[in-house]
Amino acid sequence: MTYAILFGANSYEHEISIVSAIVLKKVLRSNMLFIFCDKDRNFYLIDNDKMNAKTFSSKAFLKEKKLFLAKGGFFEKGLFGEKKLEADIIINLIHGKDGEDGKIAALLEFFELSYIGPRLEASVLSYNKELTKLYAQKVGVKTLAYKLLKKYDKKSLEQDLAFPCILKPARLGSSIGISVVKNKEELSYALDVGFEFDDEIVVEDFIKDIKEYNLAGCMFKDEFCFSIIEEPKKKELLDFEQKYLSFSGNSEAKEAVLDESLKEKLKDAFKKIYNPLFKGALIRCDFFVLDNEVYINEINPNPGSLANYLFDDFSLVVERLAQDLKKEKKVNIDYAFLHSINGQKGKL
Repeated sequence: MTYAILFGANSYEHEISIVSAIVLKKVLRSNMLFIFCDKDRNFYLIDNDKMNAKTFSSKAFLKEKKLFLAKGGFFEKGLFGEKKLEADIIINLIHGKDGEDGKIAALLEFFELSYIGPRLEASVLSYNKELTKLYAQKVGVKTLAYKLLKKYDKKSLEQDLAFPCILKPARLGSSIGISVVKNKEELSYALDVGFEFDDEIVVEDFIKDIKEYNLAGCMFKDEFCFSIIEEPKKKELLDFEQKYLSFSGNSEAKEAVLDESLKEKLKDAFKKIYNPLFKGALIRCDFFVLDNEVYINEINPNPGSLANYLFDDFSLVVERLAQDLKKEKKVNIDYAFLHSINGQKGKL
């Protein structure tokens, strides 16, 4: 089976997506092609030997074969016409905007490509932190209380906030734009930072030393496949650098020491989040645990390097997921209605 790894795109997490693809090249036991989407949303086929940081930082990728997306796959133009890129499955490895907000999912589905990644509806609900909370509540998973501040709504900015609190841009991951605000004097600067990235900010109480656990997984048919449960190391806040060292090959994940009851609670929450909305994707859920109760913090529909570091046999997991992908049901259009109109007087 040949996978086409799709990465990059117009996103604040563009460079992280490149790191993810480079790591996947090292850990996935299969034939792989690498399709890079640049900031202008042009597609390039990157030779496997050139999958390194310098290719992108030096913009050497501009010399590689340019591709375009059409029905049935990616194609390159040549002297003798168009040549299709031979790949069985696309892996959506674009983080943040474009990859996790639904744009790529919509394109891949429209052009009838088989792919691993969140579908359109799953992307929309998991990309927006407020919608994630509303979805979690609907399926029976607890969330921390929050307030929503809107740059375009002055009344929302007049809400009383308790300190310390944490401010998060509503539609952004990777710990970018997040601030811990300890008093009112720090609020104005934190709002300026957050509103640089989004017009809406989610505000939660900052609970010092709250326990955090990460769990990745997917489904094959009706069977769940779970990773180990990881307790990420952090300082006061899990910042950008700490978050991405976990999958860049510089550290090894260790399974958290938990009692079986809490493990089952985390897995049960994951199941409620995943099924059926995220079928076809390998996701990671980041949970809070407070007073032995599980709360969803974030859904990562395209986690860094597909959270490979959390699985014992990552390649086998991806293979089984790829084999179980379902194609969208096609609508049969026979034009019977238009034929019936055509046969009547005063036809269109």
